[in-house]
Amino acid sequence: MSLNTNSWNRIRYTLYTPIYDLLVGKIFTASRRKSIDMLQIKPGEKVLLVGAGTGLDFDFLPKNAEVYAGDITPAMVSKMQQRAKRLQFNATVEVMDGQNLHFPDNTFDKLILHLIVAVIPDPVKCLQEAERVLKPGGEAVIFDKFRPQNQQLSKFRAFFNKLTSFLFSDITRVIENLLTHTKLKIVKDLPANFNGNFRILKIQKPL
Repeated sequence: MSLNTNSWNRIRYTLYTPIYDLLVGKIFTASRRKSIDMLQIKPGEKVLLVGAGTGLDFDFLPKNAEVYAGDITPAMVSKMQQRAKRLQFNATVEVMDGQNLHFPDNTFDKLILHLIVAVIPDPVKCLQEAERVLKPGGEAVIFDKFRPQNQQLSKFRAFFNKLTSFLFSDITRVIENLLTHTKLKIVKDLPANFNGNFRILKIQKPL
């Protein structure tokens, strides 16, 4: 039985909430900024942040976009709301399941998926939902840790993944394989933190 469930994610990230910004704040700041800059968000565009945690991405978003943000963990959402208020950032913030988005098809111009695709229980469903709510021609960015497509899964990594999956994240997922279940296409792929074990990908929904 998998330990990676929405229920477990709520529990563990509720525990992490008080120290989350210290753990992942400064480490990933440059990558968050670079990823969002790749979207070139225009005034008035509708932007969705899935798995937005405590709202660390708010610092890099234009204030003239129509922003929606959510996370599965209520404690994270509460902190995200506090951050939006402190920054005077106008965003609709709510508890949200990235595997079952409540928005209609073709709603958003841009999507941001930072540190969620390797964490969420069903990454294929998450990407399919991202594809569904994106407008044709819409773009998304993914920032996360992925195993290279041409790299065989080592026994050590498979064993260590049992611990990392329990504590915070899967380290064996291959983004190219996950995207084959959608029509989303990678248009840019940049190495990021920890010698490229993290990557920033810009993907697009076909017209």
